[in-house]
Amino acid sequence: MPGSDAPVTVGDSLSSAAERLGPTSDSARADAQLLLAHALGTGRDWLVAHADACIDPLARARFEGYVRRRSGGEPVAYILRTAWFYGREFTVGAAVLVPRPETEHLIDETLAHLGGARVKSPALLDIGLGSGAIACTLAAELPSARVTGTETSPEALEIARENARRLGVASRCEFLLGDLATPARGRRFDAILANLPYVATAQIAPAPDPVSFEPRLALDGGADGLDLYRRLLPELPALLEPGGLALLEAAPASMAALAALASDAFPGGSVSIGKDYAGHERFVRVREA
Repeated sequence: MPGSDAPVTVGDSLSSAAERLGPTSDSARADAQLLLAHALGTGRDWLVAHADACIDPLARARFEGYVRRRSGGEPVAYILRTAWFYGREFTVGAAVLVPRPETEHLIDETLAHLGGARVKSPALLDIGLGSGAIACTLAAELPSARVTGTETSPEALEIARENARRLGVASRCEFLLGDLATPARGRRFDAILANLPYVATAQIAPAPDPVSFEPRLALDGGADGLDLYRRLLPELPALLEPGGLALLEAAPASMAALAALASDAFPGGSVSIGKDYAGHERFVRVREA
């Protein structure tokens, strides 16, 4: 970037930052816009309309820090501490995964199932809360729902609770610290969702890939990515109401094996595989008889 004493415009700053971010980002220009808008406390539309505006030294220093972090591979969401999911903004941090667009399919599937099932006050369980994106979204989309979530990371649990408060759904969300479904034993749910760590250990990306900044606890699914699902699936039949729905997200390469595990756990249920926006097999759908 230009020296600190020389006037610098919005347009010049964006061009310089995009060039610096190019080697480590497939969306360098968009990243630069997001970071500069955050540094200035404005929106991306303002940047477009004020490309000739000069940036004050304090904002330039903030922006320079953001660009330095992003050029090292850190995800934009961690720098901004926010990410969007299903049309809502969530607080995120280094203790949780950045919500992925493909996970939105779990929301769509749940809403479609509960609408068809005519469940008036559904009880829902999100295993592996992370940021709470799934649980809080369901609570927001279904005003009569009671949502329980479990999480092994105390830091992630606090972020999920913060998001529930921000979205005004905390009174209908119960977030519990514990391993997988253990905190929910003895209860039954109309829908159970799990987006557990599913990356095979050998496939976890090294730095500077943005994924390398995400918590390994939330990524590592063991040798084939299914270690946690092998532990979870035997517990699910006792938790799922008759006619209930379970949705399990994992990597496309694991879908056939995960579907087989689900069929073993639910011998009388209906097991199928759903695809994401890119047409990749992304989640297993279980409908209990």
